[in-house]
Amino acid sequence: MSETVLVINAGSSSIKYQLVDVDTREALASGIVERIGEAVSPLTHKSHGTKHTVEFPIPDHTTGLRGVLKLFAKYGPDLATVGLVGVGHRVVQGADIYTAATIITPEVIQTIEELSPLAPLHNPANLQGIRAAMNAFPELPQVAVFDTAFHATLPPAAYTYAIPPEVAKSLRIRRYGFHGTSHQYVSRETARAMGRAPEDVNIITIHIGSGCSMAAVRSGHSVETSMGLTPLEGLVMGSRCGDIDPAIVFHLVREGGYTIDQVDTMLNKKSGLLGLCGSLDVRDIHKAIAAGDAAAELALEVFTHRLRHYIGGYAAQLGRLDAIAFTAGIGENDPVTRALAVRGMERFGIEIDPALNQSVRGAGRISPDGAATEVWVMPTDEEYEIAHQAAELIDALEPATR
Repeated sequence: MSETVLVINAGSSSIKYQLVDVDTREALASGIVERIGEAVSPLTHKSHGTKHTVEFPIPDHTTGLRGVLKLFAKYGPDLATVGLVGVGHRVVQGADIYTAATIITPEVIQTIEELSPLAPLHNPANLQGIRAAMNAFPELPQVAVFDTAFHATLPPAAYTYAIPPEVAKSLRIRRYGFHGTSHQYVSRETARAMGRAPEDVNIITIHIGSGCSMAAVRSGHSVETSMGLTPLEGLVMGSRCGDIDPAIVFHLVREGGYTIDQVDTMLNKKSGLLGLCGSLDVRDIHKAIAAGDAAAELALEVFTHRLRHYIGGYAAQLGRLDAIAFTAGIGENDPVTRALAVRGMERFGIEIDPALNQSVRGAGRISPDGAATEVWVMPTDEEYEIAHQAAELIDALEPATR
């Protein structure tokens, strides 16, 4: 029988889930619980090619997960017969403590809670999902897979900020990086698509969707990444500003009269593409550009300018660059952004074949034959990666501890 893992990604008012067959990589079911804590909460469950939506009051994550189990029981698949071996949880911040997937224990829960100041919007929500799943499946191993874990291999020169070391140590200030499960999956799958082992390839992975980040991956290990202490640093994103002069914050407070909370909201939720042109959907931005919208045109130029900046820097850090892989919503679906991201890099052996770039669907190489650096589109699958890591860890447990 195949092994399956129930993957849970809990937000502050939502639970996304997917039942993954680890052997076939198939999603046997998926769904989302939304608006937890509101008067009416929709729960959508997809299985056997059909979608079912119900609505009822869901005051907390435990109630939400009970609703999910009822839909599994009613619409399938039957969790008792699909070889369910455990539950895998996405946890955003593991700091420098958790560098790999980890069996969840009371001590792990306590540490995730202690790390919440580093991810106040995410770790507390992740914990709600963990506690709900432990109530629902008390007999099954629960595994935490951390967004930060893949970047634990960053060298000190990459993760150290140039601030007084005693301050950095006391407040755990360093580059952690995020989207780690995506970068790990995409770098490995791109190497395989090239017919090479991950340890033999240097790759830049470009995860661009609503959130955006890049990683330089040398021989299967992350050695540089664009997000930092928080997901705010780095590339321009849907609503996040990415890299800015830190003194802008002081200027906004001192001269603009903004509070720290207002600045936080501005830089995280009202900046990026949304702040520049009023939309964070690249499809709408392309339509606006076609209609002559100068703000939209500038927004796309700022977005892709930052991509080129990071590609060049990471190529220099890697020394030898074998491949670039685009992934996530924009990276997988927008040929215009992909082309602009590598514009003018032909002399460095980086170029895109226009016909391949336009025609690719799913995974595929979009660089010309014989290019020094292969350029790929590689769809990410974070749910499978979480399931895969969880199943590997569970299989390694002593039978008595399962």
